[in-house]
Amino acid sequence: MHDALNLQELLGDELVERQQSGFDVDMALVEAVRAVSTGPGTPLEEVENLYDQLEQAPVRPGWDYREPTVLEEILAEAPGAGQGEPAAGYEDRVLAAWLGRCAGCNLGKPVEGYGWTRAKLREYLMEANAYPLDDYLPVLDPMPARFTLNPCWEVATRGRVRAMARDDDTDYTMLGLRVLETYGRGYTSADVANEWLRGMPFHMVYTAERVAYRNLVRGLQPPATATVRNPYREWIGALIRADIFGYVSPGDPQAAALLSYQDAALSHTANGVYGEMWAAALVAAAFATSSAKEALQQAARVVPASSRLAESLQSTMATYEDGGSWEDAMASMEKRLDGYHWVHTINNAEVVAAALLWGDGDFARTIGLAVEAGLDTDCTGATAGSVYGALHGPADLPAKWTAPLEDTMHSAIFGFDGTSITGLADRTVELRRNNAS
Repeated sequence: MHDALNLQELLGDELVERQQSGFDVDMALVEAVRAVSTGPGTPLEEVENLYDQLEQAPVRPGWDYREPTVLEEILAEAPGAGQGEPAAGYEDRVLAAWLGRCAGCNLGKPVEGYGWTRAKLREYLMEANAYPLDDYLPVLDPMPARFTLNPCWEVATRGRVRAMARDDDTDYTMLGLRVLETYGRGYTSADVANEWLRGMPFHMVYTAERVAYRNLVRGLQPPATATVRNPYREWIGALIRADIFGYVSPGDPQAAALLSYQDAALSHTANGVYGEMWAAALVAAAFATSSAKEALQQAARVVPASSRLAESLQSTMATYEDGGSWEDAMASMEKRLDGYHWVHTINNAEVVAAALLWGDGDFARTIGLAVEAGLDTDCTGATAGSVYGALHGPADLPAKWTAPLEDTMHSAIFGFDGTSITGLADRTVELRRNNAS
């Protein structure tokens, strides 16, 4: 599924991306693409021709969103975030952010994919007497046939967590740390590419990242790596790589967003890029604000105001300020973004924002809501947990979440498997101390 090496499969995903991004694809082409992308083997030349036609589709009349990818144009379309003084205890908050990221990621891992919608998750948790979530996911025994856990459940469910299980959401945080340690704050997209090729196995990256990796091996360079035959360029892959750039920019969301751009541009465009900039800014703001709401308001200012991501984030905030419930916010998101893939940037960013707002300063409720929403559960749980840790510090992370991690991180990245979480936090603090230069 979503095979970066299978152009026939990518073709159908490109059609959806084009339609959701405001391009006017005529019905004859739509029907031809659907027939080829879902049918038996088709000659490569025919698939290439259809893909070329999709890429030549014009923008739909009346499409009012403005969604640039070039940094200077992004900055011109976004209000820009202010700078705040980091709260006391930066070192402890960095450790809490790493721990919160790990706990939230582990919580969501067993229900990533496999049809786990919000409704299905509630059904499962009610049956397990675990709704709302206040601990790692329990495993029903026997498991009803209508439920299928992600195969990682054996190392990421209640009573089975022994360290942070390997996950791309945490792999990228470590890889970003290595990039900053090696190249400093002036790193380039080419530097990130070099570290991917040097330290990350191809089959341990997914969707947009796997396409970008494929393009690198073919000899392409950024920014072409993000655009050539890449229908996943607005999916969540860049957003999950953001946190390290916020960790080293406490209180400066604008700087965090700018720092994350070169990373995002390797594999993503438009809302995919904004998602990483937003998440980096959100983490950075959390170090210097008194509430999740304030951090979210600052982070939203790095997103182009006339983009779909900005519109969705504004919708979630409006529901919150109008006194609506988390369920109201999620129902609205599901209706507005019906047809968006469960690993798209925009819907998952709304899930993170809603979890932080309605989490109401409670760690279990925050990461629990992020996971209970469905969609890309390990990603949203990880980001929500990371922001919570940066905002509140370690005293507000209950031991039942952090102790099972055993201060250990597993990883597919060369040289990182078995790394101490505390050690990673120390390295992050050192980066900040040296200004990563």
